[in-house]
Amino acid sequence: MGEALIGRLEAAVSRLEALTAGAHPSIAPRGLPDNAAAAQDPAILAFDDLVASAVGRLSAAAEKIGAEVADVTRLVEKAFLVGKDLLVRTKQTQKPTVESLAAFMGPLNETILEANALAEGTRSSHANHLKAAAGSLAALAWIGYTGKGCGMPLPMAQVEESWQMAEFYSNKVLVEYKNKDSDHVEWAKALKDLYVPNLRDYIKRFYPLGPVWQPPGCATNKAPSAPAPPSASLAISTAPSSQPKSGMSAVFAEISSGKPVTQGLRKVTDDMKSKNRTDKTGVVAAEGKETRNAPSFGSTKGPAKFELQMGRKWVVEHHIGNKGLVIEDCDTKQSVYAYGCKDCVLQVKGKVNNITIDKCTKVGVLFKGVVAACEIVNCNSVEVQCEGSVPTISIDNTSGCQLYLSKESLETSITTAKSSEINALVPDANSDGDWVEHSLPQQYIHAFNDGQFTTSPVSHSGA
Repeated sequence: MGEALIGRLEAAVSRLEALTAGAHPSIAPRGLPDNAAAAQDPAILAFDDLVASAVGRLSAAAEKIGAEVADVTRLVEKAFLVGKDLLVRTKQTQKPTVESLAAFMGPLNETILEANALAEGTRSSHANHLKAAAGSLAALAWIGYTGKGCGMPLPMAQVEESWQMAEFYSNKVLVEYKNKDSDHVEWAKALKDLYVPNLRDYIKRFYPLGPVWQPPGCATNKAPSAPAPPSASLAISTAPSSQPKSGMSAVFAEISSGKPVTQGLRKVTDDMKSKNRTDKTGVVAAEGKETRNAPSFGSTKGPAKFELQMGRKWVVEHHIGNKGLVIEDCDTKQSVYAYGCKDCVLQVKGKVNNITIDKCTKVGVLFKGVVAACEIVNCNSVEVQCEGSVPTISIDNTSGCQLYLSKESLETSITTAKSSEINALVPDANSDGDWVEHSLPQQYIHAFNDGQFTTSPVSHSGA
């Protein structure tokens, strides 16, 4: 068993070395007669060790699984190798402007988009693997940090925040395969360890304040100037936003554009009205009908909203298919109200007073903690994860709810009413990173004894 593992690790490292040798000639360091300086740089040598150990472990696990998991893991390998080359170039390049940063980060951005394309729209049985791996690559955007005011958090925060979003899907892999297949569990754990703690600790040691750029005035290369890539490549965002989420700028721009809801609808002419039609079929020919390939982020029941009202209440309404909803600048005096959303992921990065999730379907909510309560009402198939403390969780008229509770929130009081398929997952005290799932009773027995009714939950057992 040990020899087989060593063999897989050696194969993974050999593949990484091959990629380093020939996969990225377009981003090789320029302006230097050789790479002797980079080869002796302790930061670059440490990054090589990170790739060989942490990425090598992930690759070894992926090779055992195969299929799309191996494909997306190869893109993770490629992204880290591209990241290494960019780190080498930072010391040979003057600090880029906002306009030239997108061109400098272009090779990494292309790799991230490859991973996103592999993960989006798939119906694979490994969909959670693909989304976790693709989402995690936003952590490498820290290489483009140019200082305070650049629109990005500090490098370590960039890694931690990006992994929090990816962990939502990584946890699903752990829960699904915990008692089924140890290879998938190993892959999920290796993916997490790659970023937290390995990449985070590497940055803390060598680049806590960001990459080291070439001082002005030196004979060096300037960052290439080129038009910014399209908005779909927002994995490396140059907009003043702290979360590098794909497509978020385009989404919010459309929401806040102020365009009327009826824009683009065809006008009903007199000859289309049923009272004036000779065929009386009531069917109007769809001449000149246009097909739209872009996903819709608004509900037909109302316009999409994402706003802070009166400085006290965050309102998130009628979003569809938006996986990048993030509330960042919040405090304990504010509340969050999510209504009518479908197939979305909402992240609340600060502690707030309370959170209400109302009439939402297939929605995931990740939050730091609440002062009062988290309420889930009239929902279907929702997943809620608390990373801090939450005194009370109330679930009412909801079908299908997965609660992920942190160690700090194990003392929470959970109240359910008219709800079914409620599961609470808590950290496994006997292992690191695993979850233990508990089903909350939805059926009760009421018996009349000694002049009063007593109620007890139905206990289910199976072989």
